[in-house]
Amino acid sequence: MRITQRAIVQNSLQGLNSNLAAYNRLQQQLTSGKTISRPSDSPTGTNTSLITRQAMSGNAQYARNISDGQTFLDATDSSIQDMLSQLARVRDLTVQALNGGAQSEASQQAIATEVAGIRQSLLGQANQVVQGRPLFGGVTAGSKAYDDSGAYVGVGGTGGVAVQPLTRRVSDVETIRVDMTGPEAFGDPASGKDLFSVINSVVANVADTTALTDDLKDLDTVRDGLLAAAADIGTRSSRMQTAGTVNTGQALSLKTTLSDTEDVDLPKTIMEMQMQQNGYQAALQATAKVIQPTLLDFLK
Repeated sequence: MRITQRAIVQNSLQGLNSNLAAYNRLQQQLTSGKTISRPSDSPTGTNTSLITRQAMSGNAQYARNISDGQTFLDATDSSIQDMLSQLARVRDLTVQALNGGAQSEASQQAIATEVAGIRQSLLGQANQVVQGRPLFGGVTAGSKAYDDSGAYVGVGGTGGVAVQPLTRRVSDVETIRVDMTGPEAFGDPASGKDLFSVINSVVANVADTTALTDDLKDLDTVRDGLLAAAADIGTRSSRMQTAGTVNTGQALSLKTTLSDTEDVDLPKTIMEMQMQQNGYQAALQATAKVIQPTLLDFLK
């Protein structure tokens, strides 16, 4: 088999171009910091990268849901705790008013005035707004859960209207409710024994110890309902915090997976590029010695 000068040159150039392409690929990886700049660089790695990025996007949305849900739960818990504190003061004043023989008319009036003031404060807490919606109003489109008279104007939990829970998805498999309606927390107004009706009754009966005795029992019932609501919110808040911890761990794991798939190993890549450069230089020198064409070579 006769090997022509042209064949030698073509084979030599093909080898040199192959070495140069490998060197350029390593140089591009060092410049970009990524091992994959196009799908053809690594079809398997590209598939893994796309799946990981999709998972990271979902994880980031779950993180936003958790943060948003925690805002509602924290606000609800804070309101209920404040209301429990004020309700304790109402109970103390009710017990004080029950000592009818020791109370002057002026003292009774002072107790009624203070209890009425606390009731207004409680109404303010019940109408707290978070992200443009009443905290205890259910799915109402209005701006309040209770009107000035203490009547519930929210939607859900009373009057035969079922509660429509506000939820946040915190993972692929878990959804947590983040709201609580007024009737759930303060009692069903349809029964006439909700928080604001009972306190209003205390104000009206401050001079009637017999009626106040019943009011005190109703206050304890309302307080028990608030305590149960606080426990429920606390449980959900704990679940939300756990979901946040898991979400953070998953985010770190996904970032590590993406980095392992896409990012270059800097020391290894530098070493490979240096070796490729040395090989290319050696190939150039060898080719220069092997290929020394003369006019006679071209005439063959």
